[in-house]
Amino acid sequence: MKLIADLHTHTIASTHAYATVTEMVFEASRLGLFALAITDHARSMPGAPGPFYFESLGMLPQYMEGVRLLRGIEANICDYDGNIDVEPTLQNYLDWVVASMHTITIKGEATVEKCTNAYLKLAENPNVNVIAHSGSEYFKYDYDLVIPKLAQNGKLVEINDSAFRYSKDYMGNCVTIAKLCKKYGARICVNTDAHFTNTLGKGYKTLEMLREIDFPESLVVNASVDNLKAYFDENGISY
Repeated sequence: MKLIADLHTHTIASTHAYATVTEMVFEASRLGLFALAITDHARSMPGAPGPFYFESLGMLPQYMEGVRLLRGIEANICDYDGNIDVEPTLQNYLDWVVASMHTITIKGEATVEKCTNAYLKLAENPNVNVIAHSGSEYFKYDYDLVIPKLAQNGKLVEINDSAFRYSKDYMGNCVTIAKLCKKYGARICVNTDAHFTNTLGKGYKTLEMLREIDFPESLVVNASVDNLKAYFDENGISY
């Protein structure tokens, strides 16, 4: 299994990332990727670009260097009712919405019950494509309850390779999540959360883990062009 797309990445627009859109695209092209999602942080994250940045993403071509460029955002789940900091009108400018929890952008102490409620509500948001890096121990939720709901609603569950590279406390939870996605038929995407070109498209640790648990390639949307195009077709995303 190999990756044909990286669907969660950042550029200098996020101010704590260190490559431009052009640099990320050229690296994606060099790696032979079919698609790349640029998902800079939404407004609640310190240093995030403003709404006009995302409204203007339409100026970018759909293809650069032969790579399908998805104009995206990493939305912050800003409360335990599953609301995100991306207005519906802004979502109209985007191809791709990744949603995630960060301690710096959500108020109130997390509990399993509150996080479970947030993800169940988020599963009903038709504008969200990916539930990102949900393996955090701090934001732990009822995996057996949430993952079937995500599968039912066509949400992609991200296994973020940065958990295996930088966040060792996430690893066990990511393995559990992957096994339950296999059990319930929830599609996943293996992403890098790249903040520079050196990690772009390199989901090696996650792919190794998926091989060890015999995870079906048919459930990994960015494991083949056919898988990803099928998802695009289902969700009205052009290619």
